[in-house]
Amino acid sequence: MDLILASAGSYPRSGPGDDLQVLVRAREAVARGEQTAADLADAESFMVRRAIEEQVAAGMELVTDGLTRWLDPVSHLAAKLEGVTLGDERPLPAAPGTYRVPLVSKRPVRRAPLLAEEYRFACNALGAVGTPSGKAGKLGVKAMLTGSFTLAKFSEPKDTAVAHLDARAAAFAEALAAEIGALAEGGAEHIQVDEFAPVEQPSDWTALRAGIAALAVARDAARKAGRRVELTVFLQTPGAAAQWDALFELPADVVALDLAGDAKLAGRLAASGAPKPLHLGLVSGRTAELEDARELARTLESLLPKLPSGRSFLGPAGGLDALPRDRARAKLELLARVREIVAGRPVSL
Repeated sequence: MDLILASAGSYPRSGPGDDLQVLVRAREAVARGEQTAADLADAESFMVRRAIEEQVAAGMELVTDGLTRWLDPVSHLAAKLEGVTLGDERPLPAAPGTYRVPLVSKRPVRRAPLLAEEYRFACNALGAVGTPSGKAGKLGVKAMLTGSFTLAKFSEPKDTAVAHLDARAAAFAEALAAEIGALAEGGAEHIQVDEFAPVEQPSDWTALRAGIAALAVARDAARKAGRRVELTVFLQTPGAAAQWDALFELPADVVALDLAGDAKLAGRLAASGAPKPLHLGLVSGRTAELEDARELARTLESLLPKLPSGRSFLGPAGGLDALPRDRARAKLELLARVREIVAGRPVSL
């Protein structure tokens, strides 16, 4: 079993010290009219580089750009689509942070790439990082997308044509499917789709499943064109536990599980096994408390016989941007130690 250390979303956008406050200062200066959008982009790029450097130094092999340029996980994508404007700021349900509500006045349409340029910058930033010993050829960047069901669920219709959730979800899925193709063309081999909106009724699951299917069609088209690309799907608990029997029927290549947030998932996995590779989310981004390495290692060892042969991924259960920067890095370093313990290599605790 090959366990790949993989990040799973956001990373803190600031930290102690003057240099790690550059993005905070830039956003405040832009709001006061003292700096330009270009100044803000420079600050974002600086913090993207720092996020990638720290993930690699912590042992991660599949990193993200930390979602550094994202103000929140909903509006960053939605606001780039024609037919969508942004409304009030609201708390994210069951998660730290807030989001701007997408106001949908007509069918959302993608007129330009959403994340392709950000992904390309992250790849270049990773290429500038010194490759740690033994990691040659093992490092990569994961692209992150918020799923069409979540975008639809957290948006508000302003026209009867998009009044139904299914209609909005289908339109968002069409836009994201086009982005899957652009990302794959740009070299993205790993794309994670986060569906963190609550699945509250059967029709919600139908809309979610249809959205993932549309993205899978785009993935398959990219593969036929000679691209190597796979989709990871993450469902926020309790959605994953409630839909366990149908979860692995989704046309995803990898299923991400929040084992840190729902102990029942480990029980279901231990009882049923998994027919697909998993991203095992062992550490939480919701609490700064550092998990116990040996306890996590025991959990992981108990689950390994239930995983399919080949490879799976070991990482945090979602983003880490709500944590202090030193704690976020410590959680990633902890995952590297857990893998070493399971592999039987000497490790300093």
